[in-house]
Amino acid sequence: MCLHPTDMQVSQTEDGSGGPELRAPGPPRAAASPAPPGPPGAPTPMAEQQISLPAKLLNGGIAGLIGVTCVFPIDLAKTRLQNQQNGQRLYSSMSDCLIKTIRSEGYFGMYRGAAVNLTLVTPEKAIKLAANDFFRYQLSKDGQKLTLFKEMLAGCGAGTCQVIVTTPMEMLKIQLQDAGRIAAQKKIQAQLSAQGGAQPAMEAPAAPRPTATQLTRDLLRSRGIAGLYKGLGATLLRDVPFSIVYFPLFANLNQLGRPASGEKSPFYVSFLAGCVAGSAAAVAVNPCDVVKTRLQSLQRGVNEDTYTGFLDCARKILRHEGPAAFLKGAYCRALVIAPLFGIAQVVYFLGIAESLLGLLPGPQL
Repeated sequence: MCLHPTDMQVSQTEDGSGGPELRAPGPPRAAASPAPPGPPGAPTPMAEQQISLPAKLLNGGIAGLIGVTCVFPIDLAKTRLQNQQNGQRLYSSMSDCLIKTIRSEGYFGMYRGAAVNLTLVTPEKAIKLAANDFFRYQLSKDGQKLTLFKEMLAGCGAGTCQVIVTTPMEMLKIQLQDAGRIAAQKKIQAQLSAQGGAQPAMEAPAAPRPTATQLTRDLLRSRGIAGLYKGLGATLLRDVPFSIVYFPLFANLNQLGRPASGEKSPFYVSFLAGCVAGSAAAVAVNPCDVVKTRLQSLQRGVNEDTYTGFLDCARKILRHEGPAAFLKGAYCRALVIAPLFGIAQVVYFLGIAESLLGLLPGPQL
């Protein structure tokens, strides 16, 4: 069940282990209508998935929009910290990066690239949720409750489908987030050249900041559709292992807080389990995230390396910056993932989409 933070509660509600949809656990699931439930393997689970899919998609979109708004500045700091190499280190920490960003680019400079995420987060979740429902249904046709291994298979399948949107979204977001760092480096280099006795070079007006539309048009014109999918392999190597680490860890942590009566874990237990498991998984796959960020960055700062592929990037990082470079931005990533899981839990627990759609969840669900 390779879902993103905003989908964590969905996975629990589907197998009856927790969440706002208070279904009776275990197969066969009781139908909400007066009609008697069908035997194991009957189409009842698929019917329930179809009924709940609009609400799940809306909940995923709402949680994604709120989450992006809340944690995007931290994500921007993560990208800039991961991209800076030993040539010129502009930022010493997350707080230093955010302070310097506000001073040079203003408050909204911390949200450069947020529009891309806000636009694409809903289709990203739609693909992921629909794929997860499909794989879970296919793996549970025998009427038995999904095992942990099958949940991981379903999630990994969903995560693989999700990169259709995730890769171009990350590609555009990284260019917009890192543009301020590149501009700051060029400004510092010009000042150093002037102090060194060089001609105080033409104070060329600052180049206009690129927009997502402009970047998309340029990439399609110069590289075709493949330009938007640069770093696809690195994205897969980040997202699939994330799910493999996250879901077993979440399941075990969530199980620790389950009452002896066999009821669902309390909301706060699922909330904390999701935050801890999400943060741990984020740190575990951070080396792949560093490589992915470097590969997807089109502009380079002064004296910064260029890369031809995943292995070439990993080798150069190890040779020039040491093993510690693979953990750049790890704590930022953990701080991004944990609130996303928490926000998702709140959205699903409150049943915001069900309220908007007139499908207020009740015990019969």
